[in-house]
Amino acid sequence: MSKSIFQKIAMLSQKNALIIADEWHYDGQYAFYDMKNDQEDYDEIISPQLRKNNYFQVLDEDDNLVAFFCLDPDKKKEQVEVGLGLAPDLTGRGLGSEFMSVFENYIKNNYDYQVIVLAVAEFNLRAIKVYQKAGYVITGTEMVHSNGGIYKFNIMTKKL
Repeated sequence: MSKSIFQKIAMLSQKNALIIADEWHYDGQYAFYDMKNDQEDYDEIISPQLRKNNYFQVLDEDDNLVAFFCLDPDKKKEQVEVGLGLAPDLTGRGLGSEFMSVFENYIKNNYDYQVIVLAVAEFNLRAIKVYQKAGYVITGTEMVHSNGGIYKFNIMTKKL
């Protein structure tokens, strides 16, 4: 079995926050996830004050940025909403399930959350398939203001 590309998790550095915000560009419909397409997301990721200690970088063995995730704890403290992103050149290559395991294990080992919540754009069938394979179930939908419009998102949850 080949070695995992996901080697190290650490707080998101300012250098890597700017790489995600300014250099990560996705193709086709996935351009929806370019940080520059949503000013609120862009402002949050580039500002250490706004991202607080909620953003994490995932690096390969050569310390290259390969992914990130952010944790947004629920007020009740039992569940956490996770936002995540894989480097554009790594998407569509079958790495999704492994990345899911990496951040889930990080959460299990460092926090007491019992439930992970993901909100995924309804059009993103590729991500929904990965999440379902990882044991997440659709528990609802919500309309979200994003990228200058209103989009339907599936809310998916998994008990840890």
